[in-house]
Amino acid sequence: MSDYLPIIGITMGDPAGIGPEIAAKVMANPSTYHICRPLVVGDAAVMQQAVNLIGVSLKIHPIKTVAEAGFKLGTMDVYDLHLVNISKLEIGVISVMAGKAAFQAVHKVIELAMNKEIDATVTGPIHKKAINKAGYHFSGHTEIYAHYTNTKKYAMLLIHEGMRIIHVSTHVSLRKACDLIKKDRILEVIQLLDDACKQFGIKQPRIGVAGLNPHASDGGLFGNEEIQEIIPAIKETTKKGFQVEGPIPADTLFTKAMGGLYDGCVAMYHDQGHIPFKLAGFSWDSEKKRMKSVKGVNITIGLPVIRASVDHGTAFEIAGKGVASPDALKSAIEYAVKMAKHRKQRELKL
Repeated sequence: MSDYLPIIGITMGDPAGIGPEIAAKVMANPSTYHICRPLVVGDAAVMQQAVNLIGVSLKIHPIKTVAEAGFKLGTMDVYDLHLVNISKLEIGVISVMAGKAAFQAVHKVIELAMNKEIDATVTGPIHKKAINKAGYHFSGHTEIYAHYTNTKKYAMLLIHEGMRIIHVSTHVSLRKACDLIKKDRILEVIQLLDDACKQFGIKQPRIGVAGLNPHASDGGLFGNEEIQEIIPAIKETTKKGFQVEGPIPADTLFTKAMGGLYDGCVAMYHDQGHIPFKLAGFSWDSEKKRMKSVKGVNITIGLPVIRASVDHGTAFEIAGKGVASPDALKSAIEYAVKMAKHRKQRELKL
């Protein structure tokens, strides 16, 4: 299995953002070809522009089927959707054209994975306003994948080094997020997290569950969600043999996880999980007034296909300058490869 090289479909992201240039950087890196057979899904003209921008020696090979891909270092196979008029593309600007191109690249890579033409998918950053402006009313990649794979039980998992954070709710208002804290959903994400950790080689995952309220409600002083929903879910999962602790106040849970006490954490809502994750993985350069490093992977768990992604945005403010870090995309590809190999091993055992 060590010599198995899965085919990884990598979307270019919003063509007006940093997605194309970071994709070009990872495709120019020999280490990418040591672990997989990569191809970019998007527009050949956009990727040629990105290659010219960063000054790497890469030949663009437009293809219309996966079978046409050569997967050779020095040549970038691009599943060309031909949706971008490069003369009208404005870097760093929201547009219908860019939104449509970004969305259709995601749609196509899902289709290829569902048809088993590729083994896993990795997504570059899209701009939510752009895809909505183009008429595709989704709040993010997670929801797009769930819709086109007809998946009902799924969750967002963030990973940076030893920190793994899954979310009970994601792209909803904070007021609505509180209403979504239900026992069944918490049970669901604990089980999804446990399964994901096992895919990464952790045989008996230790899971910490965050409280929703300050101090995990202090026994009901600051809310009743812990008593009514979170604690019953934890008790039920421990009876099933899962190693779960909580509810733990969010202001201490993630510090303990960074120290290695837990293999994974359950966050109750979007920012509760994203803030500690980005504090750990993102680094701001105060002199240059931009991020000097953005590390971390966003994985959608529970899908019939594998989806890993960068967990940063389109960074319009630095797009077109060639300075964007490919670290997160490189990590996303590495995780997609791990999951594809695990899935292949599981299929061989059946």
